[in-house]
Amino acid sequence: MKYLIAGLGNIGPEYELTRHNIGFLAIDYLADQKDTKFELARLAFIADFKFKSRTIYLLKPTTFMNLSGKAVKYWLDQLKIPIKNLMVMVDDIALPFGKIRIRAKGSSAGHNGLIDIESILGTTAYPRLRIGIGDDFSKGRQVEYVLSKFNKQEIEDLPFIFNKTSEAILAFTTIGLERTMNFYND
Repeated sequence: MKYLIAGLGNIGPEYELTRHNIGFLAIDYLADQKDTKFELARLAFIADFKFKSRTIYLLKPTTFMNLSGKAVKYWLDQLKIPIKNLMVMVDDIALPFGKIRIRAKGSSAGHNGLIDIESILGTTAYPRLRIGIGDDFSKGRQVEYVLSKFNKQEIEDLPFIFNKTSEAILAFTTIGLERTMNFYND
């Protein structure tokens, strides 16, 4: 059994600790926990590890957030992984900071990374794990907010959030999507 876990974000030092890159940060945390390192490959940084007889591939597209679909599709095809074994991790302004929500399918909710993935895959029926970044911005300031850096308290809370996302990912690969949603969706 093979799985592809894609954390979405933007490459470059100016985006490193921004809210929009929480998918990259969450996948980096899981890679550290499993003592695997990312290597630059076609359209992405990729890493892998074994867990309970499964091979889990971690993907960080280098195509920037708004073009994530090309990298996700390429690696699904290259590794011969079915869409049902894909999990995409993204930021979500509709969720309070730190809350996670896992879904089997759904709308992009205006998230450009998901819009591109849906366009390239031709479906909205793929698992996704949304990580809440909150909505503490005034009207017209959404882009500025999602591209801003985490505050001190949020940085302190990130390891607890990423521990939960890592547990949820590993559960997804072993007990399946439905049971994982039951355990990890608040």
